[in-house]
Amino acid sequence: MDAISLLTDIAEGRQSADIATADSLRRVAAGNPSLHAFITLSGSAGREAMQLDAEGRRNRPLFGLPLAVKDLIDTAGLRTTYGSLIHRDHIPEQDDIIVARARTAGAVILGKTNTPEFGFGALCANALCPSTANPYDLSLSSGGSSGGSAAAVAAGFVPAALGTDFGGSVRTPAAFCGVIGFRPSAGHLPSTTRRLAWDAMPTVGFLTRSVRDAALLYDSLAGPDARDPASLRLPSGTAAPTRRIACSSDLGTAPISQAMAERFAAAGAAIRQAGWAPTQAHPDCTGAMTSFATLRAAHIHSNLSPLRERHGDLLSPTVCWNIGRGDGLTAAAYLQAEADRTVLYRRFIAFFDDCDILITPSAAILPFAADGGEVREIDGRPLDSVIDYLAITAIITLTGCPALSLPYWPPGETLPIGLQLVAAPGRDRSLLAFAAELESHAAFGFRPPPLFMENFG
Repeated sequence: MDAISLLTDIAEGRQSADIATADSLRRVAAGNPSLHAFITLSGSAGREAMQLDAEGRRNRPLFGLPLAVKDLIDTAGLRTTYGSLIHRDHIPEQDDIIVARARTAGAVILGKTNTPEFGFGALCANALCPSTANPYDLSLSSGGSSGGSAAAVAAGFVPAALGTDFGGSVRTPAAFCGVIGFRPSAGHLPSTTRRLAWDAMPTVGFLTRSVRDAALLYDSLAGPDARDPASLRLPSGTAAPTRRIACSSDLGTAPISQAMAERFAAAGAAIRQAGWAPTQAHPDCTGAMTSFATLRAAHIHSNLSPLRERHGDLLSPTVCWNIGRGDGLTAAAYLQAEADRTVLYRRFIAFFDDCDILITPSAAILPFAADGGEVREIDGRPLDSVIDYLAITAIITLTGCPALSLPYWPPGETLPIGLQLVAAPGRDRSLLAFAAELESHAAFGFRPPPLFMENFG
């Protein structure tokens, strides 16, 4: 079941939190040895579910929902490793605010899903857990860095999961695994532990099998917190009609594989058949990835360089490379990147004066080998850095716009691609409403992977 169907059954007495949790744990036990979606399971999930049943629903919108949480997000009393040997035995004392809100809303935290170390890397693998496979083809990658969450949802282990997204870490795995990946407007899911409180490029996001489930999580968990100034900036608007659609395969600057470009063209035709008339347009994104790379390098260096000094021998080469990108970065370079980001943001605001939704691919490439490494080239063309393949999503991160990855199934293909649907900041509900409308057409939305069909009986 998707989340809303399960919650309806629980509310109407056909299910219970205890049974739903036990069913999820059974599916994980059967399928996780081949998928490697979970790195840690909660030993108390069953007891928590029984306690919920004893208390009763009490107007809790997520009552009894088994929820997976990416292993970058703190969970009180449940091991949280950040995918790193340094934290292999780390057990947080407090929940992240979104986890705390989920518990208050009645969710049962089932366990922690796999991630590359500190979320950095194209492959969802680390020294503590093998690479998370793609539920549609176990030889392929689930994508980074919320690949464990995306795979757990796609395989039917859980109805929904929390991920995190900086440059595309919810949207890329959602595209690879054929699920919904929703990154809300910057600040709508607050953080009370972010070291740089005034910036909201990284955020929690949702992985689900339907748009309505993503909307449920958003409505249940979003909202400001005074400890996060970014969360106070932007109200959450109501849904408005969506008719002005623009499509862009590359935002004018992002590298995209030929295979992805061909599938995206087919998606445009399917959107037209569904009744819309998209134009080919996008804001001017010149220089956007230079800004993103500079800001990302500065943030990573600020947050993680002390770990390199104390535990450099335990860090992966990818994490060391990411930290090193910030060595010697000047204040002038950082501020110029922020100024260029401001220009980009204002271009997007102006663009959305005449457009309701911008549609791009959610990933530059199709899923690659599960035992592969970083993405260093596309169609034989070398990339300047290993983060350049994320340009199609990272550029959107810079703007703070809400973005949702929706599966599209090209004719005759056994793997979907993701369509990145983008709206103006604060128009999250309009974005969700459009995504749900598009999802209702046959070529779009989640389809159970044949390898895990028994979880969808």
